[in-house]
Amino acid sequence: MEETSIEDETSDLSLENISTASAEGSYYPVGPTVSALTTRIGSQPASPAWPTINDVHRALRPLQATADRVGKQVEEFAETLDRLSKYRQQGKPERDCTHALTLVNGYRRIAQSTVDYLQGLHAPEKQTRLGKEWKDRLRKSGSATDLNRRQNEHHSESETVEDLKRWEQEEQTWHLLGLMLQVEYPPADPRADQTSSGEQLARPSKDTEIHQYSSEREVWAHFLAHDDQAWERHTVVEWLKACADDSSQEIDQVIQNLEENADRGSGLWAHSWLYTKEAIKGQKRLRSWPQALAPDSPGIDTSLRNSTQTKSLVTQLDPDAITRQNRALQPQDDNFERATWMACWNMLRRGQDWEYIRAWCQERVENWRAITMRGDPRQHAQRDGKTLPYSDRNASWQSRELWRKSCTLAARTGGIDKYEAAVYGILSGYLPSIQNVCRSWNDYLFAHYNSYLLRSFDQHVATNFPDRLPHGLRDGDGPFEFTMTGSHRTQSGNQLLERMRRLKPLADEAKDPMKQLQGSLIGKSFDSFVRKHGFQLLLERHRQKKEAKTSGDAAQAQTEDRKKPLIRPDDYQLIRIITHVLLIFKDIEYSWLDKARSKAAEVFVEAYIDFLGKAGKQQLLPLYASRLSRRSAVRSLGRQLPLILDYGERRTMMQLMKQHGIDVPSVLNEQLWTIMNEIEVKGDHDTADPTFPTLQILEARDDGQRVSMPNIREGFMGHAITDDQHDLINGFEWYLLLDGYWEKTLATGAVLYKHFLKLPDSKGLAAAKELSQRVSFSTLSRKKTQTILGRVIDVTDIFGGQEDGMLGNHDTVTSRARASRHSGDRSKVDSQQGKERYLLEQSNSFVNLEQLLHVLAALEGWQGAMKDISRNTDSGGPLGKQWRDQMRDSFELVEERIQPLLHGWLQHPRNDNDASELEQIRRACLPEIVLAYIVVVNSSAHYVSRDLLLKSLDIGAAVASKDSDLASCFTATGRMSELVDSLALTSSTMLMAEEQGRGKKKTSARLGIWSYKGSPDTVA
Repeated sequence: MEETSIEDETSDLSLENISTASAEGSYYPVGPTVSALTTRIGSQPASPAWPTINDVHRALRPLQATADRVGKQVEEFAETLDRLSKYRQQGKPERDCTHALTLVNGYRRIAQSTVDYLQGLHAPEKQTRLGKEWKDRLRKSGSATDLNRRQNEHHSESETVEDLKRWEQEEQTWHLLGLMLQVEYPPADPRADQTSSGEQLARPSKDTEIHQYSSEREVWAHFLAHDDQAWERHTVVEWLKACADDSSQEIDQVIQNLEENADRGSGLWAHSWLYTKEAIKGQKRLRSWPQALAPDSPGIDTSLRNSTQTKSLVTQLDPDAITRQNRALQPQDDNFERATWMACWNMLRRGQDWEYIRAWCQERVENWRAITMRGDPRQHAQRDGKTLPYSDRNASWQSRELWRKSCTLAARTGGIDKYEAAVYGILSGYLPSIQNVCRSWNDYLFAHYNSYLLRSFDQHVATNFPDRLPHGLRDGDGPFEFTMTGSHRTQSGNQLLERMRRLKPLADEAKDPMKQLQGSLIGKSFDSFVRKHGFQLLLERHRQKKEAKTSGDAAQAQTEDRKKPLIRPDDYQLIRIITHVLLIFKDIEYSWLDKARSKAAEVFVEAYIDFLGKAGKQQLLPLYASRLSRRSAVRSLGRQLPLILDYGERRTMMQLMKQHGIDVPSVLNEQLWTIMNEIEVKGDHDTADPTFPTLQILEARDDGQRVSMPNIREGFMGHAITDDQHDLINGFEWYLLLDGYWEKTLATGAVLYKHFLKLPDSKGLAAAKELSQRVSFSTLSRKKTQTILGRVIDVTDIFGGQEDGMLGNHDTVTSRARASRHSGDRSKVDSQQGKERYLLEQSNSFVNLEQLLHVLAALEGWQGAMKDISRNTDSGGPLGKQWRDQMRDSFELVEERIQPLLHGWLQHPRNDNDASELEQIRRACLPEIVLAYIVVVNSSAHYVSRDLLLKSLDIGAAVASKDSDLASCFTATGRMSELVDSLALTSSTMLMAEEQGRGKKKTSARLGIWSYKGSPDTVA
């Protein structure tokens, strides 16, 4: 039956057709690995009862669910990338992020769905941890800065909460990437991507005119429209606010914690300073004074004290009483005041608009706090394309610069708590007050970018709209003799990020690879990030491969001595993120990668391809390999193909590689060379020795005789096949699916045979035998001749009826083919017969080496039959017809298969190097095989027929013939004496058989060995 060509199958093979991913919106996380889950399950306390089958199923069910989530999520990423590939083929405007933004939004949806899934599982545990952290912050808010304390805090997070945290960071990273792409490569049509899940940046138009009656919100929009750096900083600040809102504790939970720390029940927030108010009322009742108490009232300092009798209480309840009177509150109210400012800080840090803050304060009868926080122009800007309910269109046209300066003064004085100062620092842009409450990398970056942004806005107003400023309001004048950034000068994004890496409190978090990735996107240094970590990852992968080939103690010592890279080769989630970010930037503008950075970038893609191979997602490999350079694509796929064993999957992979424009023949060739190089590195044989070891078929017989016939070793071919050898055989099977490429396929097969034969101690004979059985020449012929000749045939049958048609003797065939090529008659070469002769000529070495393995297999089979007969006779059993027939069949198989090796075997090299190797193989194999055949003849004659002994005469005649190519092999190896001894022993056996057979029917053959008259040099 004819094989169907790959081209006959469906050519439009896309990931949507082959993927088993879930439906739209059904995304799942990459959870812990199977090994990690197994460890976790195994670490649980042992049950006193024996586990049942249901217990086993319950334990395995999470493992299967995790594996399913991994597969679906990986496929979703690949499908989204595949859709972008189709956009690329259609063409797009240069430096336009429209299509890339669609891809980023798709990735963000996957991450967000994963976060939602994990939130449902682990949200209570996360909220408990955040609540404990929040209480610690509140309790210690009056001591050293949180930033300096953070380095001493260590939270023991479970793996599940850590997984949730990593996925939150991934979602934030995709969000940041989408925003920065719109800043750097704005879409040509801002309305082109209005997806509900993707945040579309709406930069204000430059066409808006500002007049004397324009509101400050309109001036702010004008500022963002004309200042590119300000627009970029504004984008980063808004992203940092969104990150704080997503990853921090819920506001309701914060309020609950505040109630607990302020010693008041739920709903008592409206009573403000409850305990201090009760103390003041008590004093007024004791004194019977209708008017308010004053700090200078007689005896007030000794009678109005806090509960601990350490400080005097305020005498009035107005908001500034604490600082104006320099007095204290009751401890419970002091906690309430600090906690309230901390809540206000959290709301501003999360980007809550003024309407939300006003409602929150109004509910607690703290309207004055909302009024003090009103005035930031960003609070009245548009969000998601909609104007907020509150508008300042009726506000004064004058700038709120004076209000911001007043907030700055409040931030510098500090109030009662550093969080109060931080609130006014956010509103004014005063950097030092915000730094005092920074606890993380995000907080520190927010503090600086927020300060830089508001500082730039003040300069913009002073430069472009000086009439809107109150007269004489300048830095350095009167009470405003300070700078907004304190002792720090304004820095670029990269300078700031580099400074943050050197800060001791932020050192650990700054080393987090995800933070470094986010920093590279903000600082526009992603290319440098890729180069640095790409080469580190490459070195680490090489080290791990080297350690895998090193002894255990030495490998452990090397692991302890070296410095571990920030990005581990097994951190597949991070590698996946970096890989897809790389492909997005490469799609928008490839010029940002030079040669060195491009090479480092491909390290990540290749690492992700390795992960897909390990995860069993081979159908996704060509998609990612197509985004690499040709050499890298060939190398990456070459490492993966031997792992695919299913025939259907191989055909699908071949179609996908062709569809993505990958050089399939080079991939097939690369996979074999990669494996062989790795075998050489492991030291399986001496690569410096190019010679082929002599076959070890015979072993001496210990029978006390001076000269005796040797035995054939039992199992001389061996049975062990290494994993690398299996990979080589699997890799060569791919050539069966490659249409055409006759010469390359057979040349590659010959190389594999030579590789196996070169292994010492016959370690490759079992693999070579397996290769001859799984990829025989007959199978290759039937697979490939359809494309070459237009019909399916076995090349071995082309000249089957001619005298010179045996594949073991190509002299006549090759001479005819060569004469046809050199005659200049092209029509004859192109004829059907010329093609057939060409196929036969190119197959010579491959077929000869396959014939060698057939002979060795036949010899090993004969030895097995001989062993069975010996075992039977030793046990006293009769030598019946069944045993004689088995021996006859084994002998005839050996006799049939050895014939091609006796005449012109491996005599047609392609070049000088090939000639040298083939001659080495002849010398390593032919003498041992011929001597083994004589043993077979001698031993078989005892069980089949004494006439078989006459077969040895043919061997002697073949060696001694004038045109023999066997004699040179015996002479070169110094084994001619062994041949003479073996023939002499066989002849002696014939004479004994002749003497014993007198009176019986005589054979017609003659004892040719005794009548042979050769020259002395021949048998020297």
